[in-house]
Amino acid sequence: MKGTFPINKFRELETPFYYYDTRVLRDTLAVINKEMAKYDKFSMHYAVKANANPKILTVICENGLGADCVSGGEIRAAIKAGIPADKVVFAGVGKADWEINLGLDYDIFCFNVESVPELEVINELAAAKGKVANVALRINPNVGAHTHKNITTGLAENKFGIRMTDMDHVIDTALSMRNVKFVGLHFHIGSQILDMGDFVALCNRVNELQEKLYARQIIVEHINVGGGLGIDYAHPNRQPIPDFAAYFATYAQHLKLHPQQSVHFELGRAVTGQCGNLISKVLYVKQGANKQFAILDAGMTDLIRPALYQAYHKIENITSEEPIEAYDVVGPICESSDVFGKAIDLNRVHRGDLIALRSAGAYGEIMASGYNCREIPKAYTSDELV
Repeated sequence: MKGTFPINKFRELETPFYYYDTRVLRDTLAVINKEMAKYDKFSMHYAVKANANPKILTVICENGLGADCVSGGEIRAAIKAGIPADKVVFAGVGKADWEINLGLDYDIFCFNVESVPELEVINELAAAKGKVANVALRINPNVGAHTHKNITTGLAENKFGIRMTDMDHVIDTALSMRNVKFVGLHFHIGSQILDMGDFVALCNRVNELQEKLYARQIIVEHINVGGGLGIDYAHPNRQPIPDFAAYFATYAQHLKLHPQQSVHFELGRAVTGQCGNLISKVLYVKQGANKQFAILDAGMTDLIRPALYQAYHKIENITSEEPIEAYDVVGPICESSDVFGKAIDLNRVHRGDLIALRSAGAYGEIMASGYNCREIPKAYTSDELV
């Protein structure tokens, strides 16, 4: 079953472009809020790195989510969209001084700190402004995730976070500083995780670390478990909304909390992934030696995930009902890796047909580039194309 698209409206637009179904986005946000409301002190900071389109951020703000930012630019985008500064967390392994100062000027909720040198810089910059910065220490839990190796973040070999063996020392360092306030622990093990057992493993590790801290009579206010919940790329129509009930229940059942502690989540892909689609036009159908190619006007500059991660996106010919044929679906970029999919079954393709690359609402538009001097694709929402 194909997605439902306003084809006549699409024909009026220059391709390629991103199309966001805001009904899917709002339905997703409604489920998130419904499931989180079942538990005390659960809160969400949307991971802006997944999609920073201003129209998307505005809808997310309207539904009460905070923001998880990994750059100064993302902090500005979140604040501009109306997200309150006291719901903004700032993560990232390499925060520049100007970005830290920006967070201090906005009085954001928390800095997720990844090293002692970073902690020292935040303390110094906060002192210069006469402020005290809330900090959570990002601990690398050395927990693997069943996902692509390029999007795991919680293994000891990854660049992210503080080693568990260094946790006590870094906490002591933070507690000795006058211009930072140690308020929490932060974790994140990866992205596109569908096995709830990975999140159970994280809970178990957090529980171990909390026991160590409790032995020192330290109870932090906030536990931030990051995000990571994946989406169903193969069946965007059948499962447009991830299983948030199971996700939040996993943490409620397995994370051992003290009464005064709150839990923070940083989901990105699970929020916006299924609402977005890259719409492209067929430039040529080319017959190869033993295959045929559907050559699109969209390429890896518009959606890099297949080239970067060998990621799968469901591909549909949304303007043909002819018999199915197999195609290698490729773009116009002068790179051999500019391939969206091989041996893809599509309704027979002709020049001018419109092709939808589904589930592109996360890490699609935001990662677009101007390589080959190409224009960044425009974006439209279903609210605009009524």
